[in-house]
Amino acid sequence: ETLPRTIRALADAGKPWVLDPVGIGLGSLRTELLRQMKAMPPAIVRGNASEIIALANLWGLATGIDKDGVRGVDAMDSAVMAARALAGFIHGAVAVSGEVDVVTDGDVVIRSYGGSPLFTRVTGSGCSLGGVCAVYAAVTDPFAAAITAVNMYNAAGKIAEKKAR
Repeated sequence: ETLPRTIRALADAGKPWVLDPVGIGLGSLRTELLRQMKAMPPAIVRGNASEIIALANLWGLATGIDKDGVRGVDAMDSAVMAARALAGFIHGAVAVSGEVDVVTDGDVVIRSYGGSPLFTRVTGSGCSLGGVCAVYAAVTDPFAAAITAVNMYNAAGKIAEKKAR
């Protein structure tokens, strides 16, 4: 009950919010909550390739991708199509995390090279990137917020990797 109420309050106040559809498809409650969010979409969606594809399919957006999605090398290319569809629908930005991160507003697609391979070994690194997106979304438009968040996060990851043992 809390999530729909919070989203409604943010929408009523004209405040941006960030959606990370982590674990989409795991359980009917999570799926139904994500389905409901289509009516009051976020300013930014942040997820990995499979999450972005799954959310676009759940929301019935035209992506040209089979609802079962794809895996491996083709996943990022398909995720870009899904991300563009999502960004256009929400009139915001989508950030797709991967070896090369992608940020789009539906028209422009930016690839961000960098980050750290250690991100894949740290639980919650994608989720915390969503939080960084939210911080920037509070002070600028969704596309600029997502690009800045991804690039700053990747730069911080490189610094942390050098110091990690």
